[in-house]
Amino acid sequence: MAVFLIANVKVTDESWIPEYAAKVHDMVAKHGGRYLSRSANIRTIEGEAPDTTLIALIQFPSMEALDGFVHDPAYAPFAKSRQDGSVSQFYVIDDTDVAGSIPYLQAGR
Repeated sequence: MAVFLIANVKVTDESWIPEYAAKVHDMVAKHGGRYLSRSANIRTIEGEAPDTTLIALIQFPSMEALDGFVHDPAYAPFAKSRQDGSVSQFYVIDDTDVAGSIPYLQAGR
């Protein structure tokens, strides 16, 4: 079952960005993940605009693969630099349908 990491990031210090952007993509790929978007082009359609500089959407083949990335010792210094230079919220969702009415998605809970 695929899972999707949604990262909302408000940059407070840009010094971490060049190395993070250059290196973390390969770490994500090492764990079977791929970026679907890493964008600062955020347009609010409904509700309040998020206090966010960028949003990244990354697909992983499983929760185990995502956990492997998040807990990879090689990622730890990059996570720390991002945490020190931003306010970030990371969320994960799976590829299920909670209502169970979309035929091509597995029913969720």
